[in-house]
Amino acid sequence: MIDKDYVCSDYGNVCEWTQIKVTVNTERLDELVAVMSMINNNLMIEDYSDIDLKTCYGDLIDEKILNPDKSHASVSFYVPSDRSYSDDLAFLRERLEANHFDDAKVEVIGGLQEEDWSSSWKAYYKPVRIGKVVIVPAWEESSAQPGDIIVKMNPGMAFGTGTHETTRLIIGLLQKYVKDGSTVLDVGTGSGILSICAAKLGASECKAYDIDPMSVRVANENIAQSGLSGVIECKQSDLLKNVRRRKEGYDVICANIVADIIIRMTPDISDYMSESSILLVSGIISERCGDVLECFEKNDFSVIQKTEENQWCALAVMKKR
Repeated sequence: MIDKDYVCSDYGNVCEWTQIKVTVNTERLDELVAVMSMINNNLMIEDYSDIDLKTCYGDLIDEKILNPDKSHASVSFYVPSDRSYSDDLAFLRERLEANHFDDAKVEVIGGLQEEDWSSSWKAYYKPVRIGKVVIVPAWEESSAQPGDIIVKMNPGMAFGTGTHETTRLIIGLLQKYVKDGSTVLDVGTGSGILSICAAKLGASECKAYDIDPMSVRVANENIAQSGLSGVIECKQSDLLKNVRRRKEGYDVICANIVADIIIRMTPDISDYMSESSILLVSGIISERCGDVLECFEKNDFSVIQKTEENQWCALAVMKKR
């Protein structure tokens, strides 16, 4: 059965693919990505050099990938089986030679069924606990403890499984600031995970937005499967462009996006807030946290909480009073 999350609209219901895979020394991975992006932007990258069992995610890593060759990395793209890949392969070989990828290994792997590569990644995700919230992949079973809030997710090609530090940090903040009856705005919703968590934490109304139509579709599917379509509304918007304002503002606004986008959004976000509203932001690499803090200060926001995990930080802020 084809996983519809991975069926590109450009190809319809294509179910057989040819994989073009190139393997190089890990230190040249970025160069290889740049070359292969000239052919196809939908790349699959296999790089195990940054696996660290000492992080909080060590227990989540499947044993099958604990001992790979970390000195090499691979990049692949997929071509529908009914389309010739000869031109792509010829161009790729020419660019590899021009850029002196003398040791690159090029493989052509045919006859891949859609379900083979679109679902294999699911084997590496397990339930994740974040306080009283437990994120459970839709294909997994999990036994709940008293007081647990279970959130079933199928992220598809949208960001948001609950395993990344940025998502964990902001879900932790949601548990503190979302109250029964809260109204919530979720900017850059991805898989819909933050809105679903907020609704399960007691929010009575959530408005979720994402610029990516695929993310909106995936989020709406997760929302429906969670039985929360009456609480959460998810639509497409470039940040705040199409977001509906509320006269009284939103009680909680959450945005798990990168530092530059948070900075871009900050001058406009106060229009969606009351004096008591809380803005939660994550996705900030620690070295950029200072830039975000400076932006908040310039726009009359006060930081009321900062949380960190590994090299990431998340902030809770309010309007200055």
